[in-house]
Amino acid sequence: MQTLPSDLARQVAAALAEDVGSGDVTAELVPATQHVSGKVVTREQAILCGRPWVTETFRQLDPTVRVTWHANDGDRITPNQTLFEVSGLARPVLTGERTALNFLQLLSATATAARRYVDAIAGTDCAILDTRKTLPGLRTAQKYAVLQGGAQNHRIGLFDQVLIKENHIAAAGSLSAAIAAGRRVAGSRKVEVEVETLAEFEEALRAAPDIIMLDEFSLAHMRTAVELNRSKGRPVKLEASGSVTLETVRSVAETGVDYISIGGITKHVRAVDLSMRLEFGGQATADFNTR
Repeated sequence: MQTLPSDLARQVAAALAEDVGSGDVTAELVPATQHVSGKVVTREQAILCGRPWVTETFRQLDPTVRVTWHANDGDRITPNQTLFEVSGLARPVLTGERTALNFLQLLSATATAARRYVDAIAGTDCAILDTRKTLPGLRTAQKYAVLQGGAQNHRIGLFDQVLIKENHIAAAGSLSAAIAAGRRVAGSRKVEVEVETLAEFEEALRAAPDIIMLDEFSLAHMRTAVELNRSKGRPVKLEASGSVTLETVRSVAETGVDYISIGGITKHVRAVDLSMRLEFGGQATADFNTR
């Protein structure tokens, strides 16, 4: 998903419909011909993400609104840095500022969270993965943000990879049977299975899926799983999952697993603190606090 999500314009349209509804009645207090200019600055260090959503927001409201960017998605930004300038008719700028900045602060927060984990395991052979624990309707946006933070995408949805968990195993009758069934329906898609014990891990190894997820394994058991896997002629990929924090992620990476999935980089984010400063006819308004 290095390219922009195909549903980006629909995400923006849905957000505007939610916010604007039948019309921005407060913006009507401003003369229709009034122009405004301004800029958005960040109040904290972060990874920028969300440029296309901001630009698309103002484009849908009024294509004549001009947005001039001073940073790119994926850039590290610092406090008081100007991210973009905006100018045009005041009504569409005022109408769009909340939607535009909601996208920018959420996606920057996601990219920033991903980058923290990526930086924490720098120098290892492990990669950070996201999960499906995303905001409904904004999955592709957050998946894009994860990439801008330097992490990798796991499956996008239920359609692009088989992931066998406890309930699937119970329904299939056994772990091996579930993997065999997964192979039959997967086609060219990868088959992954989640295991909770070393005994389950050894059974999974014999069934040879593409990826084995080690759920809530101790560091010692992860190391054992890595050694058992390496003893195979054709080792599978190993993914660690469950209760991994910034404080523990490097220790997990150093066990030798290939991936660490972190649900928190999309579900436990805190919006990046931004500020929009507008001027009407040369007179500055109060800042919009975007928290």
